[in-house]
Amino acid sequence: MTVHVIGAGVAGLAAALALARAGQRVALHEATPAPGGRARALPDGTDNGTHALLGANRAALRFLTAIGAREAWVEPEPLGLPVLDLEEGTARRVALSPLGWGDAARRPDGMSLGGLFALLRLAIPGPDRSVAAAFAAHPRLLRALVEPLTVAALNTPVEEASARLLGAVLRRLGGKGAARLLVARQGLGPDLVAPALATLGCHGASLRAGARLRALVQAEGRVTALDFGDTIIALLPGDAVVLAVPPWEAARLLPGLPVPQRHAPILNVHFNRVEEGPVRFLGLLGGLSQWVLVRPTGVSVTVSAADAAVGLTDAEAAARIWPEVRQAALRFRLPGAWPEAPPLARAVRERRATPRHGLNPPPAPPRRPLANLVLAGDWTLAALPATIEAAVRSGEAAAAVLGRALRQRVVA
Repeated sequence: MTVHVIGAGVAGLAAALALARAGQRVALHEATPAPGGRARALPDGTDNGTHALLGANRAALRFLTAIGAREAWVEPEPLGLPVLDLEEGTARRVALSPLGWGDAARRPDGMSLGGLFALLRLAIPGPDRSVAAAFAAHPRLLRALVEPLTVAALNTPVEEASARLLGAVLRRLGGKGAARLLVARQGLGPDLVAPALATLGCHGASLRAGARLRALVQAEGRVTALDFGDTIIALLPGDAVVLAVPPWEAARLLPGLPVPQRHAPILNVHFNRVEEGPVRFLGLLGGLSQWVLVRPTGVSVTVSAADAAVGLTDAEAAARIWPEVRQAALRFRLPGAWPEAPPLARAVRERRATPRHGLNPPPAPPRRPLANLVLAGDWTLAALPATIEAAVRSGEAAAAVLGRALRQRVVA
C-alpha cells in the first residue's frame, strides 16, 4: 500500500512525514525541479522572503523538532522588535508580547486603554468587519501595530482584511513565549526543506521531482490512476492520495472543488551583501519596505499586500527599498558597511501568494473529496491565515484523516 503525496511544499512535506512516521509507504511527487514550494524560490535553495515563526506556531515548531531543524531557528530580537518610522523619524524597540507593554518604552505607539480594549474585543466572536473599521477610533495604534501585523499575517490590506481572522491570530499570542520571533538562520531551504527531505529519506519515502500531475483518473468516487503525461501510475485498491497543491491546481484536477478565487501578492527583494554579523530582523513604517531580515549572506525585504508594488522592476524595487533599509541599518547601528548605492538585487514576485483574507471568506473545501484522496494546503484551513503554521497543520490533518480511513478499512 502506497500513499502518493502530490506537491512537496510545506503542507506536502508535513503530510508525508506524518504518514511515514505512522508506518505508511510514501511516494512524494513535485511538479517543479526542486521541492519546497513557496519556501524555496531562489536558485541556491534559500527562502523567498522574510519568513518568520512565532512561539505560538506550535505545529510548525513541532515539525522542525521532528526533522531535527529546531536549533537552526534563532531569535534575532529577544529584547523586542526594532521599528523605524520613516515618516516621523522615530525609532523604538517594541515588545511583541502584550506582557511587555507595561514598560512604556517598549509599548507600541498609540497604545491606550481604549486601544487595548479594541484588541481584546477581537477575541470575542461576533459579526465580522474590516480591521480598519475595528480600529477606526485608534488610528495611531492601527498604523503602528495593527496594520503591520495584519499585512504580515493575513497579507491583505486593513481596509478589507477580516477582523475576525486577525482575532484568531491574536488569541494565540497571549501565552508565555507565544510572541517569540524566530527565523531560519540560513533560510527555509537549508533549515526546513532539506532536513525534511533527509528525514523522509530515512523513513523510506521516495521523491520524484519535475513531475506535474496532469490528471486524476477517477472511477466510482475514487482515484484509480495518476496521469503525469509521460507516466501513468495505476493505484492499487489500498493506495491513497494526498493532494497538497495550490488552490488553482486543485480546481484544475478536481473540477467543481470550492477554492479561493481572489489572491494577494507579495514582493520580496534580496540584496547581495556578505558581511559577518548576527541575524537581525527589523520593522519599518511609512515606507515601501515592511520587514527586513539581515543575515551574513544577504538582506531580504518583504512587501506584503503588494498590489501597488508587485509590478516594479528589479531595479525600481531596489532603488526604492535600499535607502529605507540603509536608513534603518544605520539608525539601529547594524554592523558592517551600508553604502548609498544598492547592492546587486533580485526581486521575487508572488502574484498569487495567499488568498485574500477578507470578509465573508469562501467555505473550506471538504478535507476528503474522494474516498481515497484528501486535501492539504494552507488554503484549506478557513480558520487560519495562509502561513507556514497553517500549511503544517493542514498536512498533519490530511494525514490524520487518511490514517483513520485506512484503519477503518483494515478493521472492516
